[in-house]
Amino acid sequence: MAVEICVKAATGAPDILGDCPFCQRVTMTLEEKRVGYKQHLINLAAKPQWFLEVNPEGKVPLIRFGDGKWIADSDVIVGILEEKYPNPSLAAPPERQNSVYVCVASAIVHFEASRGSKIFPTFVKFLLSKDASDGTEQALLDELKALDEHLKTKVGPYVNGADICAVDMSLAPKLYHLDVALGHFKGWTIPQSLTHVHKYKEMGTFRLNLDSNRLATSLLFSAQTPLLRLQKNMSLQAGRQNLTHEHVSESTYITESVAIAPLNTWL
Repeated sequence: MAVEICVKAATGAPDILGDCPFCQRVTMTLEEKRVGYKQHLINLAAKPQWFLEVNPEGKVPLIRFGDGKWIADSDVIVGILEEKYPNPSLAAPPERQNSVYVCVASAIVHFEASRGSKIFPTFVKFLLSKDASDGTEQALLDELKALDEHLKTKVGPYVNGADICAVDMSLAPKLYHLDVALGHFKGWTIPQSLTHVHKYKEMGTFRLNLDSNRLATSLLFSAQTPLLRLQKNMSLQAGRQNLTHEHVSESTYITESVAIAPLNTWL
């Protein structure tokens, strides 16, 4: 069965996968399952007409199996991939006895609810913060500490222990984005005391194909990249939209233009 995916192209480098952890999650899942695929790199600033015709909302990642319909949303996509290509399984063991499609999403939801994986939205809030005393840094540290404590209880290097699973595919690229963005904009790094998180990050780069799926740091911060425009414009946008930290989530992480564009464009 032929598999096609649409993913974000890098700004200024149209032949390279762009700075979207949700697209990285899907491509990493495909590679981990050794599924061949045809990749379409989409310039989100000038979306091709054929792409908008099959996907009017303009979201990436997008996937199609054979001559079937195009499907959006990384949660849905990885669930379908698990169902269609069950070996090797990326479902967490407790859920492997149930419906595969449901189990991947439920494993991620369970992890997010209980094991410190509200990391991405707290990272976004800290990135946008201009007030060192607003608690956003501590909130991120609390989530990272929760992850470190969870990893400490596991025999293996992954979130689930010895076996890699869908949660790793979701978390590893987000940690990479956290590292790069906070290091660049705030000179901030994950504390060395969180040794298990650092080991996990090293594993993510090596094991989860991040070397071939992540955007070079130099491209992340070229003059026109969304990350740099976000940093330059976030105070202006906060004023225009009466944006508070409580309203900031994954949906405001990346900008597509002068105004903040929803990250659900890349779900």
